[in-house]
Amino acid sequence: LGFKRLMPYLYDPLDLKLDTVVATHAHYDHFDPDSVPLLLRNGKTELVCAHDVKIEVDKLGLDERNITYLAIGDVYKNEQVTIKAMPCDHGTLAPDALGLLITMDGKRIYITGDTAYRRDYFENPELAGVDVLILPINGAFGNLNSEEGARAAGVIRAGLTIPCHFWNFAEHGGDPAAFAEAMKRDHADLPYLLMRPGESIEL
Repeated sequence: LGFKRLMPYLYDPLDLKLDTVVATHAHYDHFDPDSVPLLLRNGKTELVCAHDVKIEVDKLGLDERNITYLAIGDVYKNEQVTIKAMPCDHGTLAPDALGLLITMDGKRIYITGDTAYRRDYFENPELAGVDVLILPINGAFGNLNSEEGARAAGVIRAGLTIPCHFWNFAEHGGDPAAFAEAMKRDHADLPYLLMRPGESIEL
């Protein structure tokens, strides 16, 4: 699509055995048409995604028996995880885009999805004090910038905030150092983590 990837691939999808794959919307940096068919090839891995992903599913000819499409307010649940579709604002680029509130092993993880700053969304009582907040900070394509990401973190007050969606492509932009400075300046009591590619944490 004309974008040059700047970050390394971390895994070969053929090496992964996953229970569930999630896609907040159909943009190819969220739903990768090269890897998703390989991730679902075993017939057991489930795909949970926004409704706009169906167009890509049809293009790829994927078996839909293990695919669940979510709209705002919908809940997907299995024995291990509960995923609730939350509103986000990715503008006209992806009007069906979702945030995801994931509950697993007693932990709540809120992935905002690609979104602009919407305080009314972030003030949802369901999101208050989630264990982990993951949000974009690239400030392009309708997404939060570093300052807005820190402001959203201040509203939600998560146990840990992890910024994402920066540097993958040159066009993505994003400044994690500016995010860190905003957190230190305005929300010094809130923990955050700048993660390098390949780094992991255990909750």
